Amino acid sequence: MYKVLLVDDERIITDGMSKVIKWESIGTNLIGTAKNGLEAFEKITQNKPDIIISDIKMPGMNGLELVAKVHEHYPEIRFILLSGFSEFDYAKQAMVYGVKHYLLKPCNENTIIDALKELSEELNQQKKRKQFIETMKETLETVLPYAKEQLLKEYVTNIYENNDLNHYQNLLQLDLEISNVRLILFQIDGQFQFEQLLAIKNIAEQIFKEYILSCSVGELILLLVKDDREKNQLLQKVEQIRKTFFQYYQLDCTIAVSEAGRISHANKLYKEALDCLNYRFYLGEGSIITREDIDLKNRNGQKEFYFDDQKFCRQVKTGCWAEVEEELTTFFNYISNLRMDINSTKSYVIQLFNSMIRLCDSDRINFYLTKLSVLLELETIQSMNSFFNEIAKEITSGFYQQNINKHSAIISRVLEVIENHIGDPQLNLQWVASEMLYMNADYLGKLFKKETGEKFSNYLTKVRINQAINMIENESDVKIFELAEKIGFGENAQYFSQVFKKQTGFTPSEYKRESVQGM
Repeated sequence: MYKVLLVDDERIITDGMSKVIKWESIGTNLIGTAKNGLEAFEKITQNKPDIIISDIKMPGMNGLELVAKVHEHYPEIRFILLSGFSEFDYAKQAMVYGVKHYLLKPCNENTIIDALKELSEELNQQKKRKQFIETMKETLETVLPYAKEQLLKEYVTNIYENNDLNHYQNLLQLDLEISNVRLILFQIDGQFQFEQLLAIKNIAEQIFKEYILSCSVGELILLLVKDDREKNQLLQKVEQIRKTFFQYYQLDCTIAVSEAGRISHANKLYKEALDCLNYRFYLGEGSIITREDIDLKNRNGQKEFYFDDQKFCRQVKTGCWAEVEEELTTFFNYISNLRMDINSTKSYVIQLFNSMIRLCDSDRINFYLTKLSVLLELETIQSMNSFFNEIAKEITSGFYQQNINKHSAIISRVLEVIENHIGDPQLNLQWVASEMLYMNADYLGKLFKKETGEKFSNYLTKVRINQAINMIENESDVKIFELAEKIGFGENAQYFSQVFKKQTGFTPSEYKRESVQGM
């Protein structure tokens, strides 16, 4: 059972929780209570509880201070924090110490029980992982049948004459004439230790209880099994190996499965599995790859690859990341589906990368050229995609900042034109673009909407109506037709009245009466 310490300065809460919760029924044992952090830490030092349920707001040493001190001395102890609404956000500071369970006061019995059960399960899983890893370390220290494993490994990974088959069959007491076998290769993704390589081998042996060969080949694990089940059932067992290994070590692995064949053709099956493993570049880490996956290239046929580098570079220079991101997605999806030779694929990625960085100034070009070696060493198309996106976003953002400064100056000029020509009936987007700024009207309209959040026509209408309101409020004798003329509606006073009512809910005359009455 896991030992629990209860900490709260309110006696009624500690007494209530002590009596109401059936601690033993959920695999726990309440070893005591404390009224503040200082008293609690003394009991922690003496009794080493597994779980602490603590209030946050307490005299002497509060709950967060207790968490910090316990984490420093006993980082394996788990916490459930109780907090009032006012300090709930404050309680989240404890996240840096790994605290994940917060209960908002007042909390009922079931809420506390659920949190305790969840923590108990986490502790169970942690203990199981620790026991498994300790077992692996003990196994590593045990003398293994290296000779048999090595000889079998050489048989699979090299080519032997027929006489050698009989020699190995007699020496290793194995039936080397089995008609149907499959060869499975496991490659751990990322940095790993030999202990973890051994763990995959151990897990595979447990799941495939009847296997012919299990050994390491460099940084790979090789498994030779009888093909006495349907392929889907075999792949399910392979997936079980991958998931179990990930559960213990939080590391993924890529797995290649050969077609079925005679054990005397094991070397051919081994080469086939290696070919499958190379397609990890396209299918990504954590994949299970079979011959069917790499045969997609042959079924689809080799297509000529073309991508418009110049269009992509123009999008980067506009500073619009959404368009650049969409274009990169199209590029990487297309090149991935082609399944070309890996070096050819990398050459197209490098070509586009070079086109992009040439948009920068010389200093930035030299800086990004240093990233080429990193890009070339990446092992999957997905990782190249992520790395490329990161650099592309950085470059695109730089152009966006340049453009936004230039655009702001343009829009400032537009606002100035509106202010100076508000009474001109010709004032519209087309007139401002062609007569005042000598720009494309569609482009100016999009730019205006992007920076102001409004269409040019809507903005102009609001400015005109606001000016009309100001004139009504300050010029009591102003006529409606005069208003229309002064703010750019010309002689169309009726249309002005309609627009005014749509914007304010009143006709100009009604608004004028309301304004006079309000005075």
